[in-house]
Amino acid sequence: MNESKRILIVDDEPQIARVLRRSLTTHRYEVRVAADGEAALELFNDWHPDLVITDLTMPNMGGLELCRRLRAVSSVPVIILSVKGEERAKVEALDAGADDYVTKPFGIDELLARVRATLRRAPDAAGDKPTVIETGDFRVDLEAHSAFVQQRAVHLTPKEFDLLAFLVQHPGKVLTHRTLLAAVWGGNYVEQTEYLRVFIGQLRKKIEADPASPRYIQTEPWIGYRFHAGE
Repeated sequence: MNESKRILIVDDEPQIARVLRRSLTTHRYEVRVAADGEAALELFNDWHPDLVITDLTMPNMGGLELCRRLRAVSSVPVIILSVKGEERAKVEALDAGADDYVTKPFGIDELLARVRATLRRAPDAAGDKPTVIETGDFRVDLEAHSAFVQQRAVHLTPKEFDLLAFLVQHPGKVLTHRTLLAAVWGGNYVEQTEYLRVFIGQLRKKIEADPASPRYIQTEPWIGYRFHAGE
């Protein structure tokens, strides 16, 4: 139920903040607003939201620095809003730890869809499928959202966890860019290859002994990736 989901909006433009607050509240989310990153951190520590939606450019502390500060203490999902639509800006935001990037101007229906997708947890974890996957060097608990590599706990952001969860469910198979994007981000993201490139890089840094020479996540040039679980 949306009533239990708290969303923190961070934007120094009052009109945009009002529109977002009204729209999200109408859809039964609990919403609070901060005008910059510093105020957002104070609210975050006191209120513990389930999702942060932040503008990129703000006084005192912008969206990138806010995202980095949040990532130092939390895996809360973060959506960044910006008028900058070029790939470089998106990659920088994803590298800072953002889960999604929405370019202004945007339709409220699109944003709501992205909010739902971002709040959604690991794909295909429900039903009669196992909630704990153990394969090779990996143990992934889909319900607890915990992951272990060679019995070492790995701290992952929500989207990093979703990506690893999908990979461990398909060991040895070549997974195309479109397949991975659709499974982890949804059908509207199948052309967003920069998302996948950034998150694969982040995941490798956390699970590989040598990210430059990956053992577990191997690149299939021009096609996608193949996951090897180890011995």
